[in-house]
Amino acid sequence: MSFKAVFFDRDDTLNIDPGYLNDPAQVQLFPGVAEGIAKLKSVCNFKIVVVSNQSGITRGLITHQTVEKIHSRINEILGEFKTSIDAFYYCPYHPDFDPPEKTVCRKPSPYMIVQAAKELKLDLHKSYLVGDKYSDIICARNAGVKPVLINYKNNKELINLLIKEGKTPNFVASNFSSVCDFIISDSLGDSN
Repeated sequence: MSFKAVFFDRDDTLNIDPGYLNDPAQVQLFPGVAEGIAKLKSVCNFKIVVVSNQSGITRGLITHQTVEKIHSRINEILGEFKTSIDAFYYCPYHPDFDPPEKTVCRKPSPYMIVQAAKELKLDLHKSYLVGDKYSDIICARNAGVKPVLINYKNNKELINLLIKEGKTPNFVASNFSSVCDFIISDSLGDSN
C-alpha cells in the first residue's frame, strides 16, 4: 500500500522566516497553516512531510538540536488543532561550505523527497510539493510531484522566470488556505 503526500518547504512556507530561525519560541505559523494541514489529512488522508534546506547548520548559525526543537515546536502548535506533520527531512549542507557528495540532499535535488517516499511508502505521482522559492518548484519537477508555489509576497519576477523557463507551477497562491483548497480539489479530481 502506498500513500499520497504533500511535501512542504518550511521557512517562508509554513512559518515566518526571521532569517536562520534559531529559537523555538520564535516559531510563528502563517495564517491557515494548522487548519489547512488538518484539512489535507482529514479530507484526503495525505501524509504531510517537510523538506527544507537548513544551511544555517553548516554555517555554524544553528545546530541540529535547535532544528529538531523547532520541528517539535511546529508540531506542538499543530497539536492544538489536532494535527501534525508526519515527518521532517532537512539538508544541513551548502555548496559554499561542503563537498558535492554532502550537498546531494539540497533542493532542488529530489533527494529528500525520494528518501521520504521510500521510508514512508509514498506514491509521488499523486503527491505535491508546496514552496516559496525557485528551488522548491524545480525540486518538485525533479521528483515527479506536482509543484505548487505559495507566493505570499506577490513575487512577479519569480513567476515570470518560471514561466520563461517552462517550469510553471501547477498552481500559484497568495495564501495557505488557497493552496490546500487547490490540492484537495485537484487530488479528488484525480481519483474520479
